[in-house]
Amino acid sequence: MPRPAINDLIAFLAVARAQSFTKAAGRLGVSQSALSHTIRGLEERLGLRLLTRTTRSVSPTEAGQRLLLTIGPRLDEIETELAALSAFREKPAGTIRINAGEHAADAILWPALEKLLPDYPDIQVEIIVDYGLTDIVAERYDAGVRLGEQVAKDMIAVRIGPDMRMAVVGAPAYFEGRPKPQTPQDLTEHNCINLRLPTYGSVYAWEFERDGHELIGSRRGTGDLQQYRAEAECRARRSGAGISA
Repeated sequence: MPRPAINDLIAFLAVARAQSFTKAAGRLGVSQSALSHTIRGLEERLGLRLLTRTTRSVSPTEAGQRLLLTIGPRLDEIETELAALSAFREKPAGTIRINAGEHAADAILWPALEKLLPDYPDIQVEIIVDYGLTDIVAERYDAGVRLGEQVAKDMIAVRIGPDMRMAVVGAPAYFEGRPKPQTPQDLTEHNCINLRLPTYGSVYAWEFERDGHELIGSRRGTGDLQQYRAEAECRARRSGAGISA
């Protein structure tokens, strides 16, 4: 048996409830003849008479009454839920998942969200701090925050912060009896606290630049932070274990 279209069922409900083709046609915004044709087609597909028509009234048959009582509430629920979706058009709502490093979360994301969220209480924001350069598409994140050189070529990227300048730093205790490095090449004589990102598989390279040109320098690593967090890196540096970038 061919499945009736939902519009045909809506038309039947309108006529059965109004008990009038004229009133139902007015409510649906169609002509009375078009509505009568729709109901006739529905009855033919079902092989059942759903409405009893007289010159004075229209009333559902036993089959029509059963259909009215069973699908009526369900279609009403569907219409209510569809109407509720309009709220999403009127104001932003829902959950946003963002993958970022700790610096970006503290320095860029939170200051912006601190101003935004009070005005949009229906928005839920999840910030996942992760230095593994997770595939945001595969893990179903809405966005990811990365340093410019870490963005894949096929990803859509929008700048959300100024250029970030990094420096090589160390604790005073470390430099007692040690010369301070003046060039990247001097790092070979120092203990460098290295960073190993889970997705890189090797120690993350320190990058230097002068007047727009990249400088290449080597470093001797004695510390390797596999599960890197900013606090751990700072703690190692403050203890005098080495220098970090």
